[in-house]
Amino acid sequence: MIAELRATVMRPDLERLGRFDEHRVRQRLRDSFSPQHTSVIVADGAFAGCVTVRPAEDGRRLEHFYLVPGLQGRGLGSAVLRTLLEVPR
Repeated sequence: MIAELRATVMRPDLERLGRFDEHRVRQRLRDSFSPQHTSVIVADGAFAGCVTVRPAEDGRRLEHFYLVPGLQGRGLGSAVLRTLLEVPR
């Protein structure tokens, strides 16, 4: 589900750059997927996206952040980022 969302979200930019590959866009997420650092975003009881934040030497690193396209532009992503910034390192 998350790899599929990544492919959907990334497709327009990757196509614009001439770099969209059906298999690779999903495989790159699978190769680096870290369940212990990934949180599923739920809105109105349904899957809305995911965010992966890994610990780093100097704090944390936002690695993946994807929202279902129909939910983008409504403030959900901003709310998720605010929550992440409030969490102590």
